[in-house]
Amino acid sequence: MIEISEASASDFKTIREIAYKTWPDTYGEIISKVQLNYMLEKFYSEVSLIDNFKNKNHFFLLVKENNNNLGFASYEPDYLGEKIIRLHKIYLLPESQGKGVGKLLISEIEKIANQLNHHGISLNVNRYNKAFDFYIKIGFECIGEEDIELDFGYLMEDFKMLKKLS
Repeated sequence: MIEISEASASDFKTIREIAYKTWPDTYGEIISKVQLNYMLEKFYSEVSLIDNFKNKNHFFLLVKENNNNLGFASYEPDYLGEKIIRLHKIYLLPESQGKGVGKLLISEIEKIANQLNHHGISLNVNRYNKAFDFYIKIGFECIGEEDIELDFGYLMEDFKMLKKLS
């Protein structure tokens, strides 16, 4: 049985492990190994995860099946002061992809958004990430592009996406 639960700081080790297993599969053909390692450390260090959790109002969800971790998501309500949930992260282990688990996580975030009277979910996805098609399939619209500069000249080349909720 698949279960989704709210994660706490004590789950950050698990979240980090999932990210480190997932990112090479997701981004290995898109960015260099050096950039991939830099970004993993930047976004998934203990300090970064705690900062997101304690100071930036990010919530984390873990998805499991029979006590085996399959993936996680993080989101932020009231993004930029609007009634929008921002989906910051959603990653599933490669062997868990294509089985409806990502759709379940998004559905859980939609439920939360509806409970909070939010009217949409926004996210950014790398322009070369295969997940773009998944987001379109489940009702997200591409509403623009955004390039985000990181240290060392690294660039995140993203599509901005929005799913409107009724």
